[in-house]
Amino acid sequence: MKICGITRVEDAEATIAAGGDMIGLNFFAPSPRYITLDRARVVREAIGARAKVVGVFVNASRGYVEEHRRALRLDLLQFSGDEDDAMLRGWPIPVIAARRIRPGVRASANAADYVMLDAFDPKLYGGTGHRIALDDLRARDLTRTFVAGGLTPENVAEVAALNPYAVDCASGVESSPGVKDHNKIRSFVINVLNAKRAR
Repeated sequence: MKICGITRVEDAEATIAAGGDMIGLNFFAPSPRYITLDRARVVREAIGARAKVVGVFVNASRGYVEEHRRALRLDLLQFSGDEDDAMLRGWPIPVIAARRIRPGVRASANAADYVMLDAFDPKLYGGTGHRIALDDLRARDLTRTFVAGGLTPENVAEVAALNPYAVDCASGVESSPGVKDHNKIRSFVINVLNAKRAR
């Protein structure tokens, strides 16, 4: 489970306490969940090795990504823009390629280690709050797939039951953009775990 768009230490702590495996730090400045490198350092130091830290980038330069990877000892890189295969290759840590899918349209990770499936929006790079049709997920091999897009504590169980590699949530566990609701995080994680046990 990945809780994305963490901007505060207390939200990272709540994610870990609830049983979340990964937190996402968003380095795309236009996003309401953007976190500066200095603030990200504070969050990273608080987390230590208790959860994996994913750096989220959108059409950033390789130098910008590398600076953040080194400074924060990132565990994974997530590319959520229009990056080509050359950008996805050559990193010393695993790479997630986000793909905004339309109904019935296939999306692959290409050169990435994992693919993240999110709902398509012509203007937004993730965080839309829109869901992916379950029928589009049932037709796929999800063993290396993060599923995102409009997930909430109320609907995540039906996606988790499809056994993706991970589920990813940002806006669905927030009280306002970039501020997490700790009760929603706990409910989200519990519902994912219950769905896995029920399989």
